[in-house]
Amino acid sequence: MKKIILVEDDESISDAFSMAFEAPEYKVTWYDSGYNLLKNDYELPDLFILDRQLPGVDGLDICRHLKRSQQSKNIPVVMISASLNIIALSKRAGADDVLLKPYRLAVLRAMVHKYTN
Repeated sequence: MKKIILVEDDESISDAFSMAFEAPEYKVTWYDSGYNLLKNDYELPDLFILDRQLPGVDGLDICRHLKRSQQSKNIPVVMISASLNIIALSKRAGADDVLLKPYRLAVLRAMVHKYTN
C-alpha cells in the first residue's frame, strides 16, 4: 500500500482525491493545514502533495521544511497551485514536481504513479 499525505484546505478537492486513490492500493492522509508537517507529527508517506495556498502557512514553506528534514528529504513533494509562477517557486523550494490547477484526473493519477512506483 502506497501512503500519500495530501495537504489541501479545500475539502471538495481532498474528497475527490481520496476517492481517486482508494485502498487497497493507496492510503491517503489528509490535512487541511501544514502544521502537523511542520511539527513532524505524521507517519512517513511515499509521497507528499501540498497545496501552495493554505491557511496560516505557505505550502512552499512546508516543502522547504520537508526537504531540510533528515526523515523526509528523500520523499517526493508535488506542489499544486493555480499560480502561474508556481513552477519556479516550487523548484527553489525543493519540490520534485508541480501540478497546475485545474488539472485532469488522468494527469494527477499519472503523477502519483510516477512518484509511488
